[in-house]
Amino acid sequence: MYKPIFNIRRPVLVFHQFGNKGYSLFACLGREVVCSVLSVATLTYASAESVSTNPVVTDSTATTTAREMMLEEVAVTGSRAPLTKSQAARMVTVLDRADIAQAPVQSINDLLKYAVGVDVRQRGPIGAQTDISIRGGTQDQIILLLNGINICDPQTGHNAMDLPVDLNDIVRIEVLEGPAGRIYGTSSLVGAINIVTGRPLPTSPAGEEKLHLRMEGGSFGYASTAAHISLPPYREGWGGSLSASYSRSDGYSRSKAGSLNTDFSGAKGFYQGQYEDDDIRLHWHLGIADKGWGSSTFWASPKWQADDQYEHTTKLYSAIQGNTKRGRLRLNSSIYWNQNRDRYEGYRGQPEKMKYNYNRTDVYGVSLSSYFDWNAQNRTAFGAELRNEDLVSGNLGEPLLQTHHIKGTDRDYTLGVNRTNISGYLEHNLLLRNFTLSAGLVAVKNTWSNMNMTIYPGIDISYRPTPHWKLHASYNTSLRMPSFTEMYYKLQGYSADPHLNPEEIRALEFGINGQWSMVNVQCALWHHHGTNMIDWIMDTTQGDNAVWQSVNHTKLNSLGLEVGFNVQWSMVNVQCNYSFISQDKEQEAGFVSQYALEYLRHKLVANLRLPLTDRLSLNVNARWQDRVGSYTDFDGMVQDYRPYFLLDTRLTWQQPTWKIYLEATNLLDTHYHDYGLVEQPGRWLIAGLSISL
Repeated sequence: MYKPIFNIRRPVLVFHQFGNKGYSLFACLGREVVCSVLSVATLTYASAESVSTNPVVTDSTATTTAREMMLEEVAVTGSRAPLTKSQAARMVTVLDRADIAQAPVQSINDLLKYAVGVDVRQRGPIGAQTDISIRGGTQDQIILLLNGINICDPQTGHNAMDLPVDLNDIVRIEVLEGPAGRIYGTSSLVGAINIVTGRPLPTSPAGEEKLHLRMEGGSFGYASTAAHISLPPYREGWGGSLSASYSRSDGYSRSKAGSLNTDFSGAKGFYQGQYEDDDIRLHWHLGIADKGWGSSTFWASPKWQADDQYEHTTKLYSAIQGNTKRGRLRLNSSIYWNQNRDRYEGYRGQPEKMKYNYNRTDVYGVSLSSYFDWNAQNRTAFGAELRNEDLVSGNLGEPLLQTHHIKGTDRDYTLGVNRTNISGYLEHNLLLRNFTLSAGLVAVKNTWSNMNMTIYPGIDISYRPTPHWKLHASYNTSLRMPSFTEMYYKLQGYSADPHLNPEEIRALEFGINGQWSMVNVQCALWHHHGTNMIDWIMDTTQGDNAVWQSVNHTKLNSLGLEVGFNVQWSMVNVQCNYSFISQDKEQEAGFVSQYALEYLRHKLVANLRLPLTDRLSLNVNARWQDRVGSYTDFDGMVQDYRPYFLLDTRLTWQQPTWKIYLEATNLLDTHYHDYGLVEQPGRWLIAGLSISL
């Protein structure tokens, strides 16, 4: 279901449309490509050189498993420049449109649970609040991108997944595992996740869906509705689309006082447009996500036993991207502004008991990248990015010279932080018949820490001894600046350190991939050496005086193994993937780690797609996880995380223009903890109707 994509030399594929857009950050073109229609079965096992990051997708009128995809471009990332002769040696896990359509999930957060290299630590269900990490890292150590635009929130990574897009908008999600500093700069310490939406074409191909509607309802008062519409072209060369969605739930638990404490409700809106002619291509988007949720015991501690917290966020996203299509030197540029507003209530609806925390971050960025060919075997890329992060807050930061009023309240933002990150990169790619070498570096300087310009290099190598086998090896480095919460949060049992050092990592990876018509197998072995790794720890020996403190761990070494296979026979698809992680930084007696030392030692995911009839299909997902670490309950007792097994299913009846489905998450009603004191929901049933016109 979730396919690690490698690069294996194949005969030339033929597609009907070809764009090779520069805004795809996961962009490495394996060779010259001619255009056609590619079925999902082919896409599932295609090498990275034949997979698009920006496809325009249209569901066929056949069964769910026989959908077809129209590829607008061919590009999956691993380097700064799109490669025309071979493929960069980075592993990218691709979650395509068929995976999204058939999985028993209602949010991107839930979908990522089935990617073996991704750790999804859920506090609230259906995307209410989730921490996403990769290869044993933390939620702040990955970079999150929307159509290639960095949308990370420097305040905290806890709310990073409050996205403006609905699942219906997304055509693929790409997960790049391992440090990606020379590709994305800061924040990409252990990996990157790029969410790609369907691009509005200037002219619509025959059979393209103009209107898509979805309605769902289920357990615990859950209800959701969504709509997506393709806008008529303004004039030749122009295209656009608009989507909106709303969801809510009463929640699955109540506080000791009997009130709802895991309820949620939220709305999203997303507009995107595009202009294209023979010389340039422009794309722009504007999105909003507004959501509030009961935070139960999300941030509680033995000292502060709050079980009725609440949080509300409003996030705005905007960007304009463009690239040239002619000339020896190709230019790609982008400019963006993201705003994140957050209101946290330690005691829900009781500001007199504890003042609400208000935060607002504004992130402005501009980037310019380019590449050119020396000859058929050499391609060079270079560019630079400027990113400014500004926070005003009632709790985080340094005293402001001039306060700012908090809209809708009688209070002011009195604290704040402002920092600017400047980065430049250079990369060269050597492309031979069966061998690829991609090497480069990124130079980074951040104004807040007064750091000197620091260089982080990387190199990727791949070798294809036969058409069916590929070997790859890489060495990469990266860094991450601490979040504003890690530097300044000092309320209710938390004590942050404003003098935290940036995290740094060096990583080695070796892998092998085999691919045939029906079978795909892969194996990757990796090692991370981290310095100044940031974590929150508590010294439980201090009893009632114990608090969570943000600290830099001196060193943290991680060793990981990922193996998996994928078998496609007729319309039946079976996949199984396993990951193992070991860290040599053990917890000291009496100390409890909140993030960095809590990781998935074992994760096993399996998926079965089974057509029962021409119209009826069954999708079954199984997941077993064993987490290292412990938490302290309200009685002051330290509890180890226990392994758990979850089974999720979806039954779908597909018609040409509509489908109905019934799904169950946690079908076996397993009781488990994924994070601290927050018990996760049991069995959750959902029924839905989807209409495409």
